[in-house]
Amino acid sequence: MSLLPRTADEFSSAEYWERFFKKRGEKAFEWYGDYNKLCGVLHKYIRVKDKVLVVGCGNSELSEQMYDVGYKHLINIDISETVVNHMNQRNAERRPDLSFQQIDATKTPFEDGSFQAILDKGTLDAMASEEEGALASSMLTEMSRVLSVGGRYVCITLAQESVIKLAVEHFVSLGWAARLHCLQNDTESEEDSFALPVFVLICTKFRQPMPVPILELCLGEDGTPTRFTQISELLSTVRAHQAYSVLRKRLRTGTDVSSAVSLTLYHVKTGLPRYTLTVQDSAPGARVPKANHFAIFIVPQGSEAAWLYSSAEGHKQLAASANFRRLVIVAMHRNQEYANMEAVQAELSPMVMDLAPPAMPPNHQVPFLSATGDLGWREVLSTGISELSGEFCVENVRGEDGELYRRLVFLSNSALIQSESKLVSPNAVDTGFLCCEHHKLMVAGLSMLGIDTCQTNVAAVSMLLVGLGGGGLPQFLRDFVPGVMIEVVELDPAVLNVAKEWFGFRPDERLTVTLGDGLERITAYEKEGRLFDTIMFDVDNKDNTVGISCPPASFVEVSILQKVCRLLTPTGVFILNLVCRDSLLKKSLLERLKSIFPTIISGDVEGEVNQVLLCSKGDNQSPDTANVLQSMGQAGKSLQRSLGSDKTGSNRSPHIDISELIKEMTIV
Repeated sequence: MSLLPRTADEFSSAEYWERFFKKRGEKAFEWYGDYNKLCGVLHKYIRVKDKVLVVGCGNSELSEQMYDVGYKHLINIDISETVVNHMNQRNAERRPDLSFQQIDATKTPFEDGSFQAILDKGTLDAMASEEEGALASSMLTEMSRVLSVGGRYVCITLAQESVIKLAVEHFVSLGWAARLHCLQNDTESEEDSFALPVFVLICTKFRQPMPVPILELCLGEDGTPTRFTQISELLSTVRAHQAYSVLRKRLRTGTDVSSAVSLTLYHVKTGLPRYTLTVQDSAPGARVPKANHFAIFIVPQGSEAAWLYSSAEGHKQLAASANFRRLVIVAMHRNQEYANMEAVQAELSPMVMDLAPPAMPPNHQVPFLSATGDLGWREVLSTGISELSGEFCVENVRGEDGELYRRLVFLSNSALIQSESKLVSPNAVDTGFLCCEHHKLMVAGLSMLGIDTCQTNVAAVSMLLVGLGGGGLPQFLRDFVPGVMIEVVELDPAVLNVAKEWFGFRPDERLTVTLGDGLERITAYEKEGRLFDTIMFDVDNKDNTVGISCPPASFVEVSILQKVCRLLTPTGVFILNLVCRDSLLKKSLLERLKSIFPTIISGDVEGEVNQVLLCSKGDNQSPDTANVLQSMGQAGKSLQRSLGSDKTGSNRSPHIDISELIKEMTIV
């Protein structure tokens, strides 16, 4: 298998394992598996003729089962006199040569190199919790001593991180090889609610210590080993499989449309994310055809940020349209090569079938769906790192309309397109085309400048725009609004460089850029007595732990909004691009705006969270909705004509219908 799931990190926490062992109680040792489950790995590493020490045997039937299939040289030890007596009595007649002895595994009487194999079923797990691991360390030291050169320590374990780390570090320090087999748990029993996989750790003793650690992981009994260079990489992979096993169990035993789950599959060789899978179940009571159990939907490359594919609401709508009991939505990652749809299906099939809904018939044909019939197209042009925003990439994509687009994406939030422009050639953007719907609304908001004065000529408009992005909005305004003077404030120098290099951004005497903090500039402008006809906020929030993602919360504090109001001319307009998913926070923010601006008009972006708020400084405290929107509509027609009178000497024309945008606006 070339894919590796990575999900939660909880399997490295003591709290998780404390809950786990409390719930399992005395059943934990029975859950490790019997001979039938383990025999494939045991036969692979322990020969029938080997002299085997079974450490901490307890009352497990494993030794008896191995004896019955031919392993006649087994010595079982346990510290409990009661269990040793019980096991000897139980086997006295049927297995007289099966030896059980009361011996402390940390202090055995055996000579050096006495055994070709040591079998440990759960003993290391139990001892590692005692004396902060000191007891387990003593046992491992003793096992190292009594094992012969070429011999193997075979440990059946739940692979709690502290346990595996202790054992692997111990044997690697001795120059031994360490290999883990992950045995998938295929049980459907509700009793095994944690559904963790059993691991088998095999550590091989060499005559000469290995100069470079050999660390490997195999999936199943005969899986191809994946080699790691660091113990931390091996431990991370173990956690990944534990988390995936729990997710798989959850999805195979129940459905919950309200809590869709996602996981990322990584390419084993490169370690890079390759696919992100989101599991969406049909709504309760939905009329799903009986045969529509399960389907896989492949999102075209370049379409991942579309609302339908990136939001919870969009996933639900997509699942409803597909009309299957369960839909797995698959997004492909950047910097990965995908040959064709058939290759993607073949690669995903082994993993996605584990996510099938409960009671799906065996051998059921699972369809792969797509929006376009192909994988889409994406070309990463440039990557970089911003000190403020982290890694970013500039890429070309082909839209579902067949046109080419250029995007700026910050990888910390790859589902969000920071900036987007339409291409008229491989290296030229169409400045008359605004890809972002909220930018169109912000441009339409300039119509509000004529409401109070009944003047619809927007020439000589002074404007302050906080947030540059790729420069699409300010360039549109400069190129198509005659006489507008725009000052942009951008915090991130990397963004300005990207805008110039990849999005054709060219400042001039009518469009200037100041690098700096927007809030500091607003304070400075107030002290200078500057006034603007329009102030626009189009800046994102880097803190994704709060309910507002645009703008940062500090930009909509009362003190800042009051400064913005004072910076506006008497008929000025404050235009805010708001993205707020917290309904209570949004309500509070709107009340805050109403206390400062007499008139607020809202324009919503269909299918998105964005809401553009047009805040007028006019003195009308009780605006008549019909008159306000009627006046704005008339001003919009004049603005549309102004946009069409291109003074740049080119034949370009803006792709925007201001009248239609205003029709959908409402008074807040």
